[in-house]
Amino acid sequence: MSSRRRRRRQQTAPLPAAGAGLLRFFEEDTPGIRVRPEIVVILAVALIIICIVAQMVV
Repeated sequence: MSSRRRRRRQQTAPLPAAGAGLLRFFEEDTPGIRVRPEIVVILAVALIIICIVAQMVV
């Protein structure tokens, strides 16, 4: 049974370290405008609706 475990461990790729430095990346303060994702989605939907309405009018 232990030989199966050894083979399985050798066949699978090692998992990355917990976090993999992503937490540190997102904690860094980057310059620029900060916009919440909800606002970006709302603006994108509004732009799509405006384009559709503009195509209907023309």
